[in-house]
Amino acid sequence: MAALTSARRLVVKIGSALLVDRNTGLLRSDWLTSLAQDVTWLKGQGTDVILVSSGSIALGRGVLGLPMAALPLEKSQAAAAVGQIRLARAYEEALTPHQITTAQVLVTLEDSENRRRYLNSRATLETLLGLGVVPIVNENDTVATDEIRYGDNDRLAAQIAVTVGADQLILLSDVDGFYSGNPNEDASATRFETIDRITPEIEAMAGDAGSGLSKGGMKTKLLAAKMATAGGCAMAITEGSTLNPLKSLENGANSTWFTATLDPHAARKRWISAMKPRGEITVDDGAANALANGKSLLPAGIVEVTGDFGRGDPVAVLDPNARRLAQGISRYTAQEADAIKGRKSSEIEATLGYPGRAALIHRDDLAL
Repeated sequence: MAALTSARRLVVKIGSALLVDRNTGLLRSDWLTSLAQDVTWLKGQGTDVILVSSGSIALGRGVLGLPMAALPLEKSQAAAAVGQIRLARAYEEALTPHQITTAQVLVTLEDSENRRRYLNSRATLETLLGLGVVPIVNENDTVATDEIRYGDNDRLAAQIAVTVGADQLILLSDVDGFYSGNPNEDASATRFETIDRITPEIEAMAGDAGSGLSKGGMKTKLLAAKMATAGGCAMAITEGSTLNPLKSLENGANSTWFTATLDPHAARKRWISAMKPRGEITVDDGAANALANGKSLLPAGIVEVTGDFGRGDPVAVLDPNARRLAQGISRYTAQEADAIKGRKSSEIEATLGYPGRAALIHRDDLAL
């Protein structure tokens, strides 16, 4: 596989058992310090880094003196509320000496399923990365119920990777890859170096065994791999408890890589093209030429808006002769788009009564 430093954007998932000592409930400070060194090294190579970190409930248990056994929902959420503030502070204290700013981003499954929330999350993460910040993402355990939970941070990490168009996703785990069987029970089990396609046979090899502090088993890691690779993101499973786990992976530590057939940009364009449009936007010749040259669609170039679409819905883009040029994700509702059509971006706030985005469809959300 390509080196980690070849990734333009990297998402790293960190399990509770790596971050929190299961016997004491205390943070593994030395390990976190070494991870901060790895993040600094990657950012020095020009790589954007997002950390998807478990650990809030595990840290909160220790503070509140709660048992390591399964907790009822309300106690889990109370532990998360106590632990989350400590988790965020721990990352801040680890990365600040390296002149790296951190941000806390809490999400639920509902945020990715609702298009408006999805776009807001994506825009926030993109802005943070553009400012050189390392976002620390976790599930919002204090408010999430079973219906709106990811339930494990493997799939959450894969969703974040797809959302931001990451090249690589690294699952730092308590195992050093994907095996043909449980290596703790089957001496003949072998580790896969690379998996190009997740077949039914591969799925049948996955077990449910997890560590005491984490919920994710190998089945959830396969689900994460399916999601990530479909979005053009390669994914690795590697043992993460060693110090400097990312440097270790770069230097050849045991791992299993799941390959992606498309790059993130192409995968996202294919996804946009496959959606059923909820409306149509007709543009003038100038806008049509701009789109052909890789530009975003600005309100000034819009001639007509039809359909009833919301923010985050797919819309078809037509040229002045009603020929289909492209399809994209609208940043405005049909009513808003109709109100600002033909206007300069600087006039949006005066027209709508509130500030909006300069582009109606950003070029990253447009498939020609």
